[in-house]
Amino acid sequence: MNASVNNASAGVAAMPDFTQIGERIQTEVQRAIQRSIKGVEYFASSGPALGSTPKDVLISRGTMNLYHYRPMADEIYRIPILIVMATTNRGYILDLVPGQSFIEFLLKKGFDVYMLDWTAPRPEEKSLRMEDYVLGFIPECIQRVQEDSGETDVNLIGYCFGGVLSLLYTSIFHDGPVKNLVCFTTPIDFRQMKLFQNFSDRRYFDVDGLVDNAGNVSPEMIRSSFEMLRPASRAVGQIQLWENIWNDEYVKSFQMFDRWGQDTLPLAGEYFRQTTKDLMWDNKLFNDAMTVGGRAANLANIKIPLLHAVAEHDHIVPYDAAKHLVAKIGSTDKTEVILKGGHVSLVAGANAIKRLWPKLDSWLSERST
Repeated sequence: MNASVNNASAGVAAMPDFTQIGERIQTEVQRAIQRSIKGVEYFASSGPALGSTPKDVLISRGTMNLYHYRPMADEIYRIPILIVMATTNRGYILDLVPGQSFIEFLLKKGFDVYMLDWTAPRPEEKSLRMEDYVLGFIPECIQRVQEDSGETDVNLIGYCFGGVLSLLYTSIFHDGPVKNLVCFTTPIDFRQMKLFQNFSDRRYFDVDGLVDNAGNVSPEMIRSSFEMLRPASRAVGQIQLWENIWNDEYVKSFQMFDRWGQDTLPLAGEYFRQTTKDLMWDNKLFNDAMTVGGRAANLANIKIPLLHAVAEHDHIVPYDAAKHLVAKIGSTDKTEVILKGGHVSLVAGANAIKRLWPKLDSWLSERST
């Protein structure tokens, strides 16, 4: 009798809690509905407006644009800043939305900010070479900054390959107007760009055939080369978006960075040919053999103060590709800062706001009076 009662009790105890199961099903159904609603909103929305900090266009010609951002502080540092963007990417990554804009941060700290930004080179600009950027565009923009600001000295900030162009310029014009140089995630040892080295291996990659037949190098090719560095990243990003689709801040951030990541620029054909042969194949900048338009570009000639900020987890410019910069610069006032983050999160987003931006402000402010 007792055994029967115990067995019966055990049977009752083992019965599933249908109330909890029902609540769980209802929760999952509600989540699915919310995902669907938010998903519709996501695809119907163009996302936040980017690059909206007020500015004036000082130069707009072909692929080159020079902007001057309107001051936001009552007192302005004497030396203006010229930011040189990477030639594959648009400058609004540094001017996302209010509160998350590097440009806005600098303006509110009292800096006078200009930017050399790029648009897609036109078909007739396929013949642009490295010297057009280093000996043409940058000097022209610096001269225009000097005229507009009334100051002779200029601070130069280069992001990624914009940093390479800035290094080439300052190494050639080492007695020129640049007072301080800042580089973000800037490679100089291109042997250490391992996957890019594999993509451009001279045994298999016919850069002459590509440029001679295609002219400018398409943004799809440039974007694919970046995506191959992390083949699963886009799929993972879409999954994470779906799981966080009801989080408006997460969705807003995803839209901003995804839009910029897809907004890749083509490259002028001759410029791409030179970059491939001189940097990727022959590593001339690292080997002190680089010339631009027949002029030697030796990093040891740079004697001005340098700040180089690199990211711990940069999959595009690994630390090994960037780490020798400070040692090769001829300046005695030079600093390397290694920060948590990746190639983009170093300069934009929540991590940059807390890490890089304050460090740059501290370093540059005392050198800009």
